[in-house]
Amino acid sequence: MVVLVIAATITDQHLFALLFLVFTIAGLWEFYSLVEKAGILPNKTAGLIAGLVLFTTNALVSLNMMALEWLLINFVCIFLIFLLELYRNDPNPFTNIAFTFFGLLYVAVPFSLLNYFPNPAFVPGVYHSSLLLGFFILVWVNETGAYLIGSAFGKHSLFRRVSPNKTWEGVFGGGILSLASAFVIAFYYAHISLRDWLIIALMVVVFGSYGDLFESMFKRSIKARHSGNMLPGHGGVLDRFDGVLMAAPFVFVYLLMMY
Repeated sequence: MVVLVIAATITDQHLFALLFLVFTIAGLWEFYSLVEKAGILPNKTAGLIAGLVLFTTNALVSLNMMALEWLLINFVCIFLIFLLELYRNDPNPFTNIAFTFFGLLYVAVPFSLLNYFPNPAFVPGVYHSSLLLGFFILVWVNETGAYLIGSAFGKHSLFRRVSPNKTWEGVFGGGILSLASAFVIAFYYAHISLRDWLIIALMVVVFGSYGDLFESMFKRSIKARHSGNMLPGHGGVLDRFDGVLMAAPFVFVYLLMMY
């Protein structure tokens, strides 16, 4: 998975968009399938179509292949979900609508925002893969460091009710390694300053950790061990990208403010 993401990121923005379009659809399918296990019936077809439109329009806008106004089509998709629920004749229509929308907010929106990382200023022809790759590296270092250091030295539970195995030692270990990685990344990827990389690293540590906890809470609430089986032994898309999904919106807003 890491090799695939790196290859797509440094090769071409079109290839990256295509890969994460697949991840978006797979992640939505996992989310809606998990929700169904809890007895809720989100409009899976409408959600998948809306997610496809949401990601595709944002990808094309980020590639300067579509005018910004085309993003308004996503509002049409939102209200179509309302209308389609009228014809499903389910006793819990608003619960279904809520979880259909939540899947889009939790999965499709963060993945869509990743398209803007290489060019947050919308300059035609610009593609700074370093901003995207640096973000992924920080997420991976944080998660790997938290797991290794937490497994070896963890004694104080971070959030026992949600995830008993996650510890404060793991959080601090992942955080220290992420900040150290930010120094290295800033040396090679000098498009933004060291200060900016350190701030992004802190965002990744805080919100990436919350993303991990949130997904654990979600799976625990429906008694699921993994979000899916796309990666044997490692779970599904949501398991692998939980930190990315929560951290991406915060980093996106910071990049916009920078530019």
